[in-house]
Amino acid sequence: MDEWILYGARVLNGLLAGVYVAFLVAVMPALHGLPDDVFARVMNRINEVIVNPAFLLLFLGAPLLAGVLLVWERGPLAIAAAVCAVAALAITFAANLPLNDALAAGGSRQDYETPWLVWHSVRTLAATAAFVLVGLAGRVSP
Repeated sequence: MDEWILYGARVLNGLLAGVYVAFLVAVMPALHGLPDDVFARVMNRINEVIVNPAFLLLFLGAPLLAGVLLVWERGPLAIAAAVCAVAALAITFAANLPLNDALAAGGSRQDYETPWLVWHSVRTLAATAAFVLVGLAGRVSP
C-alpha cells in the first residue's frame, strides 16, 4: 500500500471528524443561547465562510482517500471505512445542506436547529468511525 495515501486518508478523515466534533461540542452549544435572528445570521455566515479550499480538501478528500484505500486493502475494515466516509458526505448533501439552504432563504430556527443537529450528529459519528476504521484498516507493517 502506498503509505502516503494511507497517511493522507488518516489525516484528512481525522481532521474532518474533528471539525464536525467541534461544531457538536462548541459551536452549536454557543449558538443555542443566542436570539433567533442572531442565530440565523451567524449560522448563515458560517455556512458561507466554510466553503473554502481548506475545508473542501477535507470534505471531499477524506471520503476520496478512504475509497482509494480499497485499491490496496479490500478487507472488511477498509470497506467499512469507505462506507462511513461516503455516508458522512451523503448525509451532508441529503440533509444538512438542504436545511442550510432553507435557513438562508428565510426559514425559521425552529425548523432548522433540531433537525440539523440530529443529522450533524449522525454524520459526526460516521466521520469519526471512518477515521478510526481507516487507522485500523491500513496498519503499516513494521
